[in-house]
Amino acid sequence: MRFTANLALALTLGLRAAADVLPGLPTVPYTTTGGTLSSNFFKRIIVDEQFADAVDDKGETLIPPTLLSFAETFSEDLASVLNLSIPVTTGTAAEQGSIFLTLDEDASKFKDAAGRETSEGYALNVTIDGVRITAASPLGAWWGTRSVLQQMVLGDGAVELGYGVDSPGWGTRGMMLDIARHYFPPSFLIEMCAYMSFFKQNTFQLHLSDNLYNNVAIYSRERQLSLYAAFRLLSDDPALAGLNKRANESYTREVFDDVQAKCAARGVTILPEIEAPGHALVISQWRETLGLSSDLSLLNVSNPETIPVMRDIWGVFLPWFQTKTVSIGADEYVDPTLSEEALVGEYTRFVDSMNDYITSTSGKKVRIWGTFSPSSGGDVNKSVSIQHWANFEANPLFDFVNNGYAVLNSGDYIYTVGKWSEWYGHELSLDFIFHGSLDGTAFAPNVFDRENATNNAARDSPALLGHIAPQWNDFGPNATTVTEAYYQWRDGLPALADKQWGGEVAEEAYGGLFGKLQPAAPGQNLDRRISSVGATIVEPI
Repeated sequence: MRFTANLALALTLGLRAAADVLPGLPTVPYTTTGGTLSSNFFKRIIVDEQFADAVDDKGETLIPPTLLSFAETFSEDLASVLNLSIPVTTGTAAEQGSIFLTLDEDASKFKDAAGRETSEGYALNVTIDGVRITAASPLGAWWGTRSVLQQMVLGDGAVELGYGVDSPGWGTRGMMLDIARHYFPPSFLIEMCAYMSFFKQNTFQLHLSDNLYNNVAIYSRERQLSLYAAFRLLSDDPALAGLNKRANESYTREVFDDVQAKCAARGVTILPEIEAPGHALVISQWRETLGLSSDLSLLNVSNPETIPVMRDIWGVFLPWFQTKTVSIGADEYVDPTLSEEALVGEYTRFVDSMNDYITSTSGKKVRIWGTFSPSSGGDVNKSVSIQHWANFEANPLFDFVNNGYAVLNSGDYIYTVGKWSEWYGHELSLDFIFHGSLDGTAFAPNVFDRENATNNAARDSPALLGHIAPQWNDFGPNATTVTEAYYQWRDGLPALADKQWGGEVAEEAYGGLFGKLQPAAPGQNLDRRISSVGATIVEPI
């Protein structure tokens, strides 16, 4: 099922368009009317002048591009991918040979899985006169341009005549990268955003602070204080002097602004995460008195200085973050000096205190990793969304969804870990993506448990935010090159993006689609391809 204009979908997809679907990643509901338009038919991209400066104010980013800006990026992509020179102009109507971008004044026709309006929807209409994209917002129009670009790549420059209405089932779709325990240069993050955007993912979560596993059974206090830990944001605020000890592997305000802006230019929002009170050794190494004596990677929430220090940290960086939601982590916290009831109480107090501070200071929403369930006393404020990751931590349906929390699915079924892991896969699992449901059908963001369907949310649950697939660097900076992280994602990400959107690409069609689309993803060169000036590489002597 798709969440669009009730257009029926074909059961299987090939490389050519069927009667009611355009193959792509994600697929697009579409009714063909016969015939094609060649890419050399298009003379200009026309942006409806009444909406040229419009932005999507309903999405997660605080720096949304205008419709005109998206059109200009689209033009650049056509040039880089297909060597087409199609200039951008503004106008009041479509012309023959144009790709016309406009907004629909009635956005109610674009629905998500829960039947709510979504600003990411668009209608695509291709006639003998040209292409028309009518969207709920500039972001929706951007996703429409991704569909057109993909069709040109798949059709060797041709676009099928026809019409369709498309919108994502879920509002949060993307990836998470642990850049705390392994540094990645900003250029890599920007290229990853471009790769994700081509397949209509819209969120890139960055895990900004963490440490290697603190084996307190064998590590002395001195060893803990020297263990690899990092805080990747670098501020010159005197209040945080000494927090960041890796200036050459960090992001200044200017650098982080640039990453966020260039990702937003392709419809991808950077979602920052600063982890505490667990995974917080970097903070204890900075302020030793804040760590638990039994394990310095855990902050002592009962220490009256801990929450004020965390507020100080967030107070510095909240203005940096161009997003409506931030993550405070709050994962895997224990304190052996407290009873279970006292532990959960202190944890809840920490989360609620940080939530109060962040929302009152910045107006941003707060997210945490699912840790203590409400039934155990972990009844944090319901304005805090839950990022589910493991069924042994809590039952996301019964503990959170059914108790009024919004939930983002990041189940560990599809985790990857840099280089190697005893428990998780090295690459995104295509088997899980295409067979991740209990009945062997494809994964969808509502699937929390592939072994017990009663633990899964309804596909149209309004509590379900979407899905993000994380890659952790549990073993620190061990990659030969930062592109190893990309290669762990490369082959599976487009298939996952299809399922996060609500697409219907079949496993048997995926290889062919991937083979043509993946090399064409614009705005990046993560495969580090070098173009040849000719067919001959070396002349024989």
